Amino acid sequence: MSALVIRDLVRTFGDVRAVDHVNFKVEPGEICGFIGPNGAGKTTTMRICSTLDLPDSGDVRVGGRSVLTHPRDVRRALGFMPDAYASEPNMPVSDYLDFQARAQGLRGPAKTKAIRDVVEFTGLAPLLKKDTTTLSKGMRQRAGLAVTLLHDPTLLILDEPAAGLDPRARVELRELLSLLANDLGKAVLISSHILTELSEICDVVAVIEQGRICASGRVEDIQRELRPHASYLLRALAEHDVLERFLAEQPGVRDVHGEATGIAFSVDDELAASRVLSAAVREGIQVVEFKSIEADLEEVFLSLTEGAIQ
Repeated sequence: MSALVIRDLVRTFGDVRAVDHVNFKVEPGEICGFIGPNGAGKTTTMRICSTLDLPDSGDVRVGGRSVLTHPRDVRRALGFMPDAYASEPNMPVSDYLDFQARAQGLRGPAKTKAIRDVVEFTGLAPLLKKDTTTLSKGMRQRAGLAVTLLHDPTLLILDEPAAGLDPRARVELRELLSLLANDLGKAVLISSHILTELSEICDVVAVIEQGRICASGRVEDIQRELRPHASYLLRALAEHDVLERFLAEQPGVRDVHGEATGIAFSVDDELAASRVLSAAVREGIQVVEFKSIEADLEEVFLSLTEGAIQ
């Protein structure tokens, strides 16, 4: 059973259709990057998935339960982390976690164990006595993730969790999310503008613009649809014009162009690429590097979106 299924979701605000017949799903153990320009409908979609807003039409199912007919069951199954976590003033982190655990209905030994587990997982132990308002942005995000995990949800919905974090904090957050998905089997829907980081952890993506899904699925599959020919990079101990002339003469090679680190070109498949490499060796070209140019999330995003604002 899919962890999250969004079916034909529509939400309007006055004359603006913020979410326009959105469809995609996230499987258990999968990290789905939800990307799009500002105002594309990401947060509205996530709020509906988290039972914080109602759609005009369509439905969202979390673990098979509808957000419309079984919102309480849905809330037990998911953890929502907004883009900004409100901190309680004059409250130590330990009290804050205790308060949030009780708000989730946890009591006695179950509450104690839940708090202990999330503190250990997120590394909050040294901060338990600190006031929540004194925490750095990265530590506040860790505390927010701990709260999100208290009731052991099967689905995590994270709205821009890396916004404003320093490089180390972003790496640590990325590692935590990978552990949650790969080791604990949790499904994660995450929105972010930091596409290079999403590409490192996401199994699938859903690209949205003006409320509509432009594409969804694995980055490699989307990239293959946008650019059906395989792209490779050749770097050798030779002048660029020599390499470009050699590649242009090879059968099946197209789109030859120079890049900073070598010469890029496209072929139909891996067999054609291997023939190019063999021909280079026969010609006495001293090949230093020959590699496939992997799918790039930024390239996919720029190819699918226009930056239009509703």
